Amino acid sequence: MKKYIPNALTLLNLLCGSIAVILAVNSNFVTAALFVFLGIFFDFFDGFAARKLKVQSALGLQLDSLADMVTSGLVPGIIMYKLLALTVESETVSVNSWVTNSSGIEFNLPILPLLGLLITLASAYRLAKFNLDEDQQTYFKGLPTPANTLLIISLPLIIEFQNSDAINSIILNKWFLIGLTFLSSYLLNSGIKLFALKFKDYSFKGNSTRYIFIILCLVLLIVLKFAAIPLIILLYIIMSVLDNLTSN
Repeated sequence: MKKYIPNALTLLNLLCGSIAVILAVNSNFVTAALFVFLGIFFDFFDGFAARKLKVQSALGLQLDSLADMVTSGLVPGIIMYKLLALTVESETVSVNSWVTNSSGIEFNLPILPLLGLLITLASAYRLAKFNLDEDQQTYFKGLPTPANTLLIISLPLIIEFQNSDAINSIILNKWFLIGLTFLSSYLLNSGIKLFALKFKDYSFKGNSTRYIFIILCLVLLIVLKFAAIPLIILLYIIMSVLDNLTSN
């Protein structure tokens, strides 16, 4: 039975992601974030369980990517879409239906916010590349989709809980959101080598970068709360680049 445990955790990730999609579509970002966090938790432990139980499989790898596509691909795309929609006026588009009477159906379709779905497309491309890349076992090439999702989902949480007019005005600026969308899509598929939080042992010497990163993350989260998440992603990239320079 133990071979089914990792796949069950992966399916829980998919379930949480599916619920988060429904919540995000209805602009319930806080609860959506909660289910995304749960999904990422299950995503981390399905691989951990597979390694510890020694039941890693090709099926598990594919199932994991399919679940991530929802939790860490579709959800951030929808959230960026909804945030961009807050910054622009809706445009009404007339569309002919395919019913027999060919009556025109009008619905509100904000065009610019559709750019947010570039994150979903970039996530799909990144996950497909990851499945074919046998080198990414001890490190990541490009920003992992869960990390990118945390970055995007932190934006509505900062607006909700930080209560800063200055920060809110930045986040709800359409040019900031558009720029972040393109940056996010690039980082997902960049060639930047980023360290993975996988420990072969627990010695400080072989894991100094990981331990320092975890400690700094805890400090930032305590001090800045949700506003710390974008800084943590930036710190992750900077520390990975420095780690690559010192190891070469």
